[in-house]
Amino acid sequence: MDSAWNLLIDLAIILIIFLGIRMFRRPESARWGNLTAAFALLCALTVVLYRDPILTPALVLIVFLVGSMVGWFVAMRVNMVQIPAMVAFQHGAGGVAAFLVSFVELIKDATHLSVTSEVSGIVGLIIGAATFSGSMVAGGKLANRLKQTPTVFPRHNLILSGTVVVIVTLGVFAGHVSGTAVLYALIILILFSIWLGVVFSIRIGGADMPVLISFLNATAGVAAAFCGIIIQNRLLIACGATVAASGSILTHVMCKAMNRNLWKVFVGIRPKTAAGMAVTTQARPPSVAVQESSGQDLLARAIEVAKNANRVIIIPGYGMALAQAQLELVGLAKKLEGMNKEVKYAIHPVAGRMPGHMNVLLAEAEVEYDKLCEMEQINPEFAGTDLVLIVGACDVVNPAAINVEGTPISGMPILKAHEAKHIVVCNLDRRPGYSGVENPLYADPKTILLLGDARMTLGKLSQGLA
Repeated sequence: MDSAWNLLIDLAIILIIFLGIRMFRRPESARWGNLTAAFALLCALTVVLYRDPILTPALVLIVFLVGSMVGWFVAMRVNMVQIPAMVAFQHGAGGVAAFLVSFVELIKDATHLSVTSEVSGIVGLIIGAATFSGSMVAGGKLANRLKQTPTVFPRHNLILSGTVVVIVTLGVFAGHVSGTAVLYALIILILFSIWLGVVFSIRIGGADMPVLISFLNATAGVAAAFCGIIIQNRLLIACGATVAASGSILTHVMCKAMNRNLWKVFVGIRPKTAAGMAVTTQARPPSVAVQESSGQDLLARAIEVAKNANRVIIIPGYGMALAQAQLELVGLAKKLEGMNKEVKYAIHPVAGRMPGHMNVLLAEAEVEYDKLCEMEQINPEFAGTDLVLIVGACDVVNPAAINVEGTPISGMPILKAHEAKHIVVCNLDRRPGYSGVENPLYADPKTILLLGDARMTLGKLSQGLA
């Protein structure tokens, strides 16, 4: 009977977590969803401590408080631009927790572990350690501490394959030895797993970063689930499996959004850019040279177009995050709405550096949810739109993805801004995006380039509409 009650309690906690996750679907309920999921995890912690009392509760309480304070301090200091790097760091922290617990369990009482528990512990240790180092590399790239473009070693795939073979061999060896040999085998296994995470993540960069972030989310969940098996904790298994499933779905969505094959992303196969370079050498229309000659004339023209437009679509990108221009953008949008204009936001799945990055930024600026439109929903509307305002975006609106073969973004679904009647681009400069493919949209006669800090540019546009 006691076992039945424990199972019911675990199921109730899991259902509360699922309820919290379900509430993430809408920005207005996401905050409550976060609190609901946190409450469920607090209940899980209470249940675990009740079932398995700890020997030194004071020490655990102190560590818990210290960790909470550090997490609170870091979270409060991180701005919206740094969110992707912090998410990568959190994935790494989950990996560390998983492989440390597995390590302790394997060296503590390995002789009494079942085969399933021992294998799960070794697998959890490997995946957790690799997730940790891979996440640190991803976080370094996202925080501009490491080179953001892919770093490819000579014979990279051979190094990666050799590392996997060594890890599998060490894992089998660790499962068949005892005593001090287990300790040394596991330490060496951890080191090689950390190296695996570095080699795996270092050559992924640029537009593929959302795929890497999503994948590391999944591997952190897998490591936690295997960790739950070795310590025989149903709640940890369920939570880890949930994270692994959601991360896997996100990875698939990101690959689909970029028309990229997951295997090719991970083994470093990229399209040649020779064809794409043809875009960069195309002659620019005379109108472009005229436009670039006078910033004030361009601004005046953009203001006039905005005043005459009835339907406006705004496309945000990572440049908006860098400029921290979301509040100015939303202020401009509200001013346009005050002029009886229809305003919508078009969100590309891979805009930014992680899934949902633009949604988070706009939610911070209190944009109404029904104005955020996904790519499939908004693309048919561009042809009938008077003005498209692009803020800090390039690759997600680059027509080269449709018209030019052999570029890193060829075949990638884009927001069809080029079909609108008028286009205003508020970017820092006209350099290409992460893909390295120049954007022919900038040379379109109906495009007005307002180059410079997007925050200042949007402020000037807003003043001009007064």
